[in-house]
Amino acid sequence: MENPMQIRPFEAADTEPIIALSLRAWAPVFAALEPAVPDYVYEAFYPNGWRPRQDHDIRALLASGDTDIHVACVDAAIAGFVGVRLHGEDRMGEIHILAVDPAHQRHGVATALIDRALETIRAAGMAIVMVETGDDPGHGASRATYEAAGFERWPVARYFRKL
Repeated sequence: MENPMQIRPFEAADTEPIIALSLRAWAPVFAALEPAVPDYVYEAFYPNGWRPRQDHDIRALLASGDTDIHVACVDAAIAGFVGVRLHGEDRMGEIHILAVDPAHQRHGVATALIDRALETIRAAGMAIVMVETGDDPGHGASRATYEAAGFERWPVARYFRKL
């Protein structure tokens, strides 16, 4: 019988499993994103490919100490993680990052991590919470997850132009 999911604070020993999970989780997202954006934009963000950038960015986030990270574990393995930032000047909490290992997607891990993030944000006295994701096909599941959790979409447009 499978152990119930446990959510606990991030520990430094979680770094490598989180990096590996992130690369697995975002592989299909980036596969769909690359053809959806102009080449010059994709190449500006990921000149050496998305994997090295993702690895670097996640390592920096985990080491920064400015994001409250929690991990979801199933059978002692990390199944997902969430990072929360607080913006006191706006009384706003932010789900800065959320990822679930593909082997654990659609099993309630994202919902449990969102719930933990909301608890953290409420306990800090924030009035609202924000999460951002892409509007491209690769982020469709993310948008559905956030909408199912009661988030309302804010109309934002981001434009790029090659110089």
